[in-house]
Amino acid sequence: MQDLGTLLLDRFSEPTLLAFAGLFGGVLLGLAARLGRFCTLGAIEDLYYGATSVRFAMWGIALGVAIIGTFGLSAAGLLTLSETLYLSVGWNPTASIVGGLMFGYGMAMAGNCGYGALARMGCGDLRSFMIVIVMGVSAYVALGGPLSALRLAMFPISDAGATPASYAHLLGGHLGLDIHMVGMTIGTALIMFTLFHKELRASPWSIFWGVVAGIAIVSGWAGTQWVTAHGFDRSIILSHTFTAPVGETLLYVMTSSGNTISFGTGSVIGVVAGSLLGCLIKGHLRWEACEDPRELRRQMGGAVLMGFGAVIAIGCSVGQGLSAFSVLAYGAPVTLACIVLGAAIGLRQLIVGFRRID
Repeated sequence: MQDLGTLLLDRFSEPTLLAFAGLFGGVLLGLAARLGRFCTLGAIEDLYYGATSVRFAMWGIALGVAIIGTFGLSAAGLLTLSETLYLSVGWNPTASIVGGLMFGYGMAMAGNCGYGALARMGCGDLRSFMIVIVMGVSAYVALGGPLSALRLAMFPISDAGATPASYAHLLGGHLGLDIHMVGMTIGTALIMFTLFHKELRASPWSIFWGVVAGIAIVSGWAGTQWVTAHGFDRSIILSHTFTAPVGETLLYVMTSSGNTISFGTGSVIGVVAGSLLGCLIKGHLRWEACEDPRELRRQMGGAVLMGFGAVIAIGCSVGQGLSAFSVLAYGAPVTLACIVLGAAIGLRQLIVGFRRID
């Protein structure tokens, strides 16, 4: 009798299986956005305006779960950390800072990150549909289009060193500890610290959806590693990010007869589908459009900045803030901090106008 892995590989192509892996995690993230209000900019806005920090604390839960799950996979031999996207290349601090600031500022101007825009699009928001298209095209302009050579000249990408650029490997090497123990200890400590948040403890559903978001990231690593290990094609191990994959999805929709589906495509479709399901459950499905040309111009400009910024930083708020963080990549906390700072600058300027910030 054939095992499940052989059966799947006999019945489906490897790109299709990768897309299924992306779809699964994407649906979880879409549901977390709509039913759990898990949102990058929303969390920053709540914190910035002093409303509540519950959604920001949800990120601590998601990060802790993602870190524990990712290093747990590696300890079980189900993930090769050095082959993951964020540890297979060297870290460029300038790219993390510049890209993070660009993305965060663009996110504030657009009113959502790529993940949030996809989630809103699933509920009928046509403004988010425009943001998604502009951001995806901009990402590919910087990734492989006319500006790719300039990007590489300004922010070169180097090969990974002998030791992966991960805090777990750094601490494990200096302290003589197993990297998996280091990683899972950091993840556990992060969850325990986050649970000191009184409002979060009073909101079990917020904790639940934070856990779901973390599981989605782990499922991405597990799925892409499994297909790569059991199939014939060798590829970089991925988890969820929502900028370049949006452009990839647009290309697939336009050229599917001569192109292949991918993890990123499945992930993008999954978020939209999960969001739609969440909206149907809550009865929030409705069409929305932009009525102010100035707002539309601002959102388009923000989408362009997000597209460029995410490609420079090698990841968006989810790609760097969750996926890269789950492998404890050097650049993850730096990029995430710059995204938050860029968003805070953008939110302030939306309130007080484009005058000198005192």
